Amino acid sequence: MKKPILIIFLVLLLDQALKFYIKLTMTIGQEINVAGNWFVLHFTENPGMAFGLQFAGEWGKLALSLFRIAAAIAIGIYLWKLTRRQTAFGPLLGISLILAGALGNIIDSMFYGLIFSESSWHTVATFMPEGGGYAGFLHGHVVDMFYFPIIMIQKAQAPAWMPGFIFGPDDYFIFFRPVFNIADASITTGVLWLLLFERRFLKGL
Repeated sequence: MKKPILIIFLVLLLDQALKFYIKLTMTIGQEINVAGNWFVLHFTENPGMAFGLQFAGEWGKLALSLFRIAAAIAIGIYLWKLTRRQTAFGPLLGISLILAGALGNIIDSMFYGLIFSESSWHTVATFMPEGGGYAGFLHGHVVDMFYFPIIMIQKAQAPAWMPGFIFGPDDYFIFFRPVFNIADASITTGVLWLLLFERRFLKGL
């Protein structure tokens, strides 16, 4: 169980350290170009699901948070059982990454509303504000920052063969448009690892 715990710890450490940095130094919508215009740190907060998707209202947010917690508990129990069966490291790696990512976003939902003031387009959040946080338990927003607008095409300049529905409300086609975080990337990496390299394990489920 040592290796899965180490993987989870490292992912959580990186995920939370970057989120704290973004939250305490940037305003909503602020950007830092890391590698030209195609790799950008873009601060946004997501009240819903991964990659900027949202769920309906406050009750939807609460239901999503509770579902995340239940799913993380189930994955954690399953991972523990796999380690007891002396399962090969490959499947443990994939499941550990998925669990770490789930926990990373759960932490945001559980605690960020309590320990941070609200971020805005003009003000940077503060840690442990005197008047309390911006939301209650399980209603915190997930901090997202990775943005890869590798391809940007304005609708007015697009070739005629490009269908109109692929353009966003800003009249741009952007690949890749979603903004995400280390936790999201960890979940995606874990799922892809299992699908691509652990098919024998998946067939045995």
